[in-house]
Amino acid sequence: MTDTRYLVHGVFWDGPTASKAEGPSDAADDAGGPVLRLQSPEGDFREFGLRAGKRLGFRVVEPGRYCLGHVQVQSASSRRHIVCGSAAPALRGKQCERCFVLDESRLMHDFHRGGRVTPGLRDYLMQEHWLYVATFAGGATKVGTASGPRKWNRLAEQGAAVARYVARAQDGRVVRILEDLVTAGVGLTQQVRSAAKAEALLQPLPAAALDAINARATGDVLALLAGTAVDGFQAVEEEWARPQHAHALYGTGSRHAYPHPLDQGHHGFSIAALSGANALAGLDGSDAQFVVNLSQLAARTVVLGEYASAVPAVQESLF
Repeated sequence: MTDTRYLVHGVFWDGPTASKAEGPSDAADDAGGPVLRLQSPEGDFREFGLRAGKRLGFRVVEPGRYCLGHVQVQSASSRRHIVCGSAAPALRGKQCERCFVLDESRLMHDFHRGGRVTPGLRDYLMQEHWLYVATFAGGATKVGTASGPRKWNRLAEQGAAVARYVARAQDGRVVRILEDLVTAGVGLTQQVRSAAKAEALLQPLPAAALDAINARATGDVLALLAGTAVDGFQAVEEEWARPQHAHALYGTGSRHAYPHPLDQGHHGFSIAALSGANALAGLDGSDAQFVVNLSQLAARTVVLGEYASAVPAVQESLF
């Protein structure tokens, strides 16, 4: 067992695009490669794989959240992570005040309104971008954007149940103009809370219902785009391929909310599936399955090891 303390950056899907194959498959053949990204005290990164069958054990060793540093965008394909020099508590989400101000990635959200950007961020924003409509397990639906290289991965990290791309834009300015247009004209939000995504996975809607919700929203967006005077994009209707690693979370099996807070204590479970940052997990000594919202670990300090989560004292209360 190691005593190395790691700062958790979150769950990332940086692998290749998933195929459109239906149903479960051998996890080794699935795309996406979900990982829990961990920062060592020296500032380098370790990636802990989260494929089906993997066991994750850890102890939360520090109260509160600590700054994850900031990002310098160097080009369309390169960015540099800068470790927080003071290892300060996180005051602005997952950053200290200084790193929040220095983080170049936040500037992209005002680029289409004439906001200032660095040369590297401009290079990133001037590449092809995609507009998508994503629906989550409970039916909540949002509009969002993804750069060309992360067209598939962005939606995998979001944890979408069903999604369709609705426009291919020439750059990040145009796609964000379209995103705001859709929010104003169709009423689609640009954010769904992580807690709401996790709660919806306790009783996901049937696949046909989720697809119908997404198809209707997609139709509304395409109708709006057909009448806009905005230039620099092409309307499309292309389905996103959900990673096969997520399928079990959208089945009909019984599952329950993970019973322990992730801001303290020790935890350990086996992963059966993963959608975005939400894991379907099994605890030692229990036949029940639990939805664990791993996004709650972001900016917390943990030690990895052979830990196990306590089984709820009265399991009957779960059913």
